[in-house]
Amino acid sequence: MTQIQFNNALLGLSDKLHYYALSLTSDSERANDLLQETFLKALTYRDKFTQNTNFKAWIYTIMKNTFINDYRRNVKTKNTFDGSNNDFHLMFSKDKVYPAPDSFYSSKEINKSINALEDEYKIPFTMFLEGYKYKEIAEELDLPLGTVKSRIFFTRKKLEKALHEYSTN
Repeated sequence: MTQIQFNNALLGLSDKLHYYALSLTSDSERANDLLQETFLKALTYRDKFTQNTNFKAWIYTIMKNTFINDYRRNVKTKNTFDGSNNDFHLMFSKDKVYPAPDSFYSSKEINKSINALEDEYKIPFTMFLEGYKYKEIAEELDLPLGTVKSRIFFTRKKLEKALHEYSTN
């Protein structure tokens, strides 16, 4: 595929890629940024594209992976820690300048409940909250996938029971 053919194929997918970016980000500006970053990566790694393969799938994969990597990077930078051991804090929305007093109290209770969990439940659950997928947690902790899923499920149930008074249900 020549450079001109590659560019034309890329531009031909721009509208569909923009809609896909919107579906991932739910924000017009972030979708435009994701689209530009995808185009830049596609052009930078053009030589990695294999002839006679699905160009559309290759571009969509670049966009999806870029979104996931950005999401993980943002999740890791938005966590705040006060320096104490095993302390976990929930992320507050960037839109709020100050959290509401009742939400702060709830997060303190949630932190206390999470920190009270046994490590076998706390570690997979915390990784899940940080954006890791079940499969990644299983590989990282060297556990079967079903074990990871059940531990996260049971942790949710334990937290739900411990925090029933803060539940909105």
